[in-house]
Amino acid sequence: MVKRLTCILLALAGNAYACEPAPPARIDIDANSYYTDQHHSVIDPVLRAKNIANTKPVEDFLAQVARDANGGDAACALTWLSSWAGQKALLGKMSSEQAYYVRKWTLGGMALSYARVQQQATPSQRAAIESWFKALADATVAHSDAKKGGRNNHYYWEGLAVTAVGGVTGDQRYLDWGRKVLQHALGQMEPDGALPAEMERAAKALHYQVYAATPLALMASILDVHDTRLDTLVAFTVAASADPSGIAKRTGFEQEPVGSREVTVFYNRHEGKPPVAGKALWQPRLGGALDVPNPLEHLK
Repeated sequence: MVKRLTCILLALAGNAYACEPAPPARIDIDANSYYTDQHHSVIDPVLRAKNIANTKPVEDFLAQVARDANGGDAACALTWLSSWAGQKALLGKMSSEQAYYVRKWTLGGMALSYARVQQQATPSQRAAIESWFKALADATVAHSDAKKGGRNNHYYWEGLAVTAVGGVTGDQRYLDWGRKVLQHALGQMEPDGALPAEMERAAKALHYQVYAATPLALMASILDVHDTRLDTLVAFTVAASADPSGIAKRTGFEQEPVGSREVTVFYNRHEGKPPVAGKALWQPRLGGALDVPNPLEHLK
């Protein structure tokens, strides 16, 4: 098993290469929304392309750190993280709500990747990186707590980012905040497992049900929470992914097909259930290789 997991990591990371210097840190984040309808389900391709171009340096940084942390070059991952930490990256001006979204996704992904290489960090690297993560977590909590109104998938991804920081720093206040987010999400869930805010996303309701359930499943594992409501959430999400007709009837919109294995890969490991077969999953915002357990997860 260990040999197989190592092979997966190496395959995902690619061939060995020299560690290039970290790119200049991005202090500010310039990002924009790209949906054009009230349900936030119809994408304007021009606005989408603009957002991708503006956030590419941050996304590229996160992707490279994930590759290095997942079997590429741990020392390089730590060097890059230390470089941006020393420059207080991502703590400047946020141009829009979308910019705050990018920051919390990036923070979560960096903390989860860092968990894979933390034991190889020098004391000075640990101090710099973890202090920076705490500053980013504090900024995430402050922005989140200042918001009014409904809570949707973005709140859950904020919860995951802050929980991951708690996991790598051992700071209980971040773990407690993440637990609050998880309990809020499960508390607002409908009895059948649907997340109400995600059901309002028209043709993307299924997509966002899966997208919202994913950070909740990983948070539950990091926090070692077993809850029958989470069981219901995952069961609904998996069933809807296999047969979207129920959500189509519920919303009045045909649903875009989407798989649910990003949810079950974390949930099944935590609950001691067999893994669901499929191609290897890779997502830098979730720490890279999803099929290889993250050190922060609690495995049954």
